[in-house]
Amino acid sequence: MPSSGLAAALVLAILSVPLQPVRAAAVPHLPWLDSSMGLLQAELTARYGDAQRLRVRRGLAQTARYWRPEDGGAAEYEAFVRAQFVGDAPALDALFGRLEPALAGLEGHQAAIRREFRRGLDLGPLLPVDRILAGRDPAAHDVEDAYQDQLAFVALLNFPLASLEERLRDGGAWSSRQWAEAWLAERFGRRIPARALQASAAARAAAEAYLDHSRIRADHLVDGRETGLFPPGPPLLCHLGLRDAIRAQYGAGRGGLRRQKLLQRVMERVVEQSIPAAVLDRPDVQWDPETDTVTLAAEAVPAQASAQAAVPAADLRYGTLLEVFHAERGVDPHAPLAPTLIARRLGGERQLAEGRVRQLLEELCGSPLLARVAGLVRARLGRELEPFDLWYDGFRPGAGAGLDALARRRYPDAAAFRRDLPRLLRGLGFAPGQAAALAAGIDVEPARGSAHAACSGLPADPCRLRLRIGPGGMDFRAFSGALHGLGHAAAQRLALDRAEHPLAAGLPGPGFEEALAFLVQGQDLDLLDRGGTSAETTALAALDDFWSACAGAAAALVELDVWRWLYDHPEAAPGELREAVAASARSVWNRYYAPAFGRRDVLLLAIPDDLVVGRLDLADYPLGHLIARRLRRRIGAGGGLGPALARVAALGRLTPDLWLQRAAGAPLGSSALLEDAAEALGRL
Repeated sequence: MPSSGLAAALVLAILSVPLQPVRAAAVPHLPWLDSSMGLLQAELTARYGDAQRLRVRRGLAQTARYWRPEDGGAAEYEAFVRAQFVGDAPALDALFGRLEPALAGLEGHQAAIRREFRRGLDLGPLLPVDRILAGRDPAAHDVEDAYQDQLAFVALLNFPLASLEERLRDGGAWSSRQWAEAWLAERFGRRIPARALQASAAARAAAEAYLDHSRIRADHLVDGRETGLFPPGPPLLCHLGLRDAIRAQYGAGRGGLRRQKLLQRVMERVVEQSIPAAVLDRPDVQWDPETDTVTLAAEAVPAQASAQAAVPAADLRYGTLLEVFHAERGVDPHAPLAPTLIARRLGGERQLAEGRVRQLLEELCGSPLLARVAGLVRARLGRELEPFDLWYDGFRPGAGAGLDALARRRYPDAAAFRRDLPRLLRGLGFAPGQAAALAAGIDVEPARGSAHAACSGLPADPCRLRLRIGPGGMDFRAFSGALHGLGHAAAQRLALDRAEHPLAAGLPGPGFEEALAFLVQGQDLDLLDRGGTSAETTALAALDDFWSACAGAAAALVELDVWRWLYDHPEAAPGELREAVAASARSVWNRYYAPAFGRRDVLLLAIPDDLVVGRLDLADYPLGHLIARRLRRRIGAGGGLGPALARVAALGRLTPDLWLQRAAGAPLGSSALLEDAAEALGRL
């Protein structure tokens, strides 16, 4: 038996399945396949022995699932199988040894190209061609070409394309090599035409371009006749920018509350799509969100004023999301094992069934702790809760002038943060040599948008940490966000550098990378030399995690509802989608937040920009908080953060429960976060 043999339970499962290929609905059944598969099953088993029967059976079923008329008839199929099936262990080892570095290198180079295509969009200055470049997918033709030259069929004939159910059931008994083989075959588990992949990439690039254009100039907002409510500054993204502007007003007294309500009204108009098109990133107009009055700014030249100043943005937001949906519907027929975006994003990339994700999100939002923590927020604010208090972040310091001034002095630009990387990594607990090696593999670049890490996975290619730094330098909030990005970069570098097999390198899904980033970000005060852990700060940090996770979980539930609705209403118009999104946002709010806030029918859960881009990634953030809390318990019992990150990053791309069981001694769940929040409430 080759070294890649499957676990006994998996073998029994294969035996119980009829030898029939599962085909995409859009592909006609090839009548000769059944007889050819039966003939080859007997022939190859006789040639290589009965021990290879199960491998032969599975390889035939996997190749037949994706064989198309243009690939040839019975003679071509049979000739291919006879030539390419590998029936002994040394030859299979040699095949794997040839494919793994080639495919891992290809993926890395594609990621590097994709990152460079986005350079203008991420870093600026923005040129008209940058949106075209960002919409190109260098891997769009990869799988199609691999089927045309039969490389994909070679992989599927010889290595197991394991379903999520098989990985969950049997993955605990697999070696690192077997996991690498499973991910090797997974690369070819969908035969998606290049035109469909390119359409999907272009639709998302268009959505990102729409969001990038849909920025609000807070300094041009008017409340009644009063101007100058906000200082001059760059235009704000309609979700993260406005949310952070709301957070910045805590502690500013009645004037801050007034400005927060004004920003909330802007968000509501974005969701309703009653926002005038003329106010989006326009320096020459002023806008009163409450009365929806648009006027010429005092410093504007009259000729610059738009004749359509008060024309609403219509349903561009939801029309953009519909374009993404329709592009994904073009992919669906070619992914028979994951025929919806929901299945591909959750079951495929995150290795979690939709029901499991919903359960975890609902456990957070439905916890009685939400009302208790809301009461604490109310007491700390000294007033009744407003809907935007969903994003209250006052459990941890961050808005103080002292912290902002210290961060700005230390990090006036990206180069200063880059120079400080070795010290920051040593502060996280990495040994000096490892801190220096990690820092050498990370470049820092000033970005137009929020902080993020762009890593290709190529060993010699530095990870790009792209940071948003204001004209006056990096304030404390930006520094904390930069540490979050550093957590992403360090996790990716460690996973790559410590992996036994590059195809199995990485983490179970994006939520796990978010968890490691949250752990690094949680050291922001210590790394700015303003630390000092106490029972109170520990308790407040637990409540901050809980409050943030609940807000993210509620928005993620809306996102799941919206995509379910889209698949149930594939011919919907933008206006119908708008009403469905609003209905879901109100429903989730009324179910979980209305009892604690005393307000009903709030729309704010539909504001995230990620909802429009359609990546189905809003659940990653609350799941990241759950995972981080579970890991924090093990790290607290076993040493510094740096060694712990290095240890868990080396585990590889396992299933979520298996990874967490090995990393922290318990499967994925909400108990650690809920227990820590309950204990924190008891302390306070």
